[in-house]
Amino acid sequence: MRRILYLLIIALTVGHTAILSAAPAEPQDSSAKPWSAELKVKRFFSSHTSYEFGNPDPPYQAPLSRLEFPMNTWWVGGEFKRRFPRFSVGLEVLGSIPMESDLVFKDSDWSTDAYPDVKDIYSEAQCRVEPSYMVRGDVDLKIADWVGLPVWFDLRPVVGVRWQNLNFLVHNGVQVYPAPWDNTPPDPYPGDCIRFEQTYWQYFLGLRMSYDLGRHVRVSRLKLQGQLDWANIQGDNKDRHLLRPGNRWTYEKTSGTAWHASLGIKYGLTKNINAGLEMEYLRIHTTGSHQWVHDVENVNRSWVNGVSVWSEQISFTLGFEYKF
Repeated sequence: MRRILYLLIIALTVGHTAILSAAPAEPQDSSAKPWSAELKVKRFFSSHTSYEFGNPDPPYQAPLSRLEFPMNTWWVGGEFKRRFPRFSVGLEVLGSIPMESDLVFKDSDWSTDAYPDVKDIYSEAQCRVEPSYMVRGDVDLKIADWVGLPVWFDLRPVVGVRWQNLNFLVHNGVQVYPAPWDNTPPDPYPGDCIRFEQTYWQYFLGLRMSYDLGRHVRVSRLKLQGQLDWANIQGDNKDRHLLRPGNRWTYEKTSGTAWHASLGIKYGLTKNINAGLEMEYLRIHTTGSHQWVHDVENVNRSWVNGVSVWSEQISFTLGFEYKF
């Protein structure tokens, strides 16, 4: 009996070895490098971040006030990525170049209770983007071979977090009074007017893809890359009106959702150096609470009527990646 067991074990071992040796091996890219570092330059255009709130008292008009901060500026930074056989991990850090936005700040008010649908105060001003930051960390998983996709099309679920800290300085504005019954002349307000800080935490889930364009255009190392994801958002605003006497602050605590999409091309200049160009769109919308604090007027009041915070960010990014 013992000899029979030995023979069975030997037969199973030999058979298992034969099966493994006959199975096709997963192709390996001998030139693949596990690490990469990429230098990035990003330009925002037609982009803004805004908030508004309604009247907590009758007639409860919403909005009561709306503020729109443009963010058409340049950003620089980089991304580090570590690739493993089945997944990759990335970390991106970007910082703004302090500069004036090429669009104006807008502040609108509907403050006449008898005519809540009439905008009666409106101002425009220059807007400077102060030192601001964006950080993204993510992990993706290779599934193309699991679902039977060809080797030239890579599809990966991706999860991660994006953090944005945006800082603006509004200055040198002009206020007008557009209500039909108001003949007040424009009122300039030179100097610094508003400091605004906004922070977004974005917890996202989506799909990332890479498509080998070289098989169509006969250009080696040319890829089409893209990503589509949905995010849960937590937002935090701080607004200080500098022209008001004392310390006059408003705060928003909000939550909501966002959609993000990107599409770009990457070209291999050498086996280790890639150049890329990417277009990106991010749409954020949140709601929550508004708090008004003013020490001179002895006010500390919170409400939720008409509170909305949103941002639309459109950009293109030029990158140079080095693999090692």
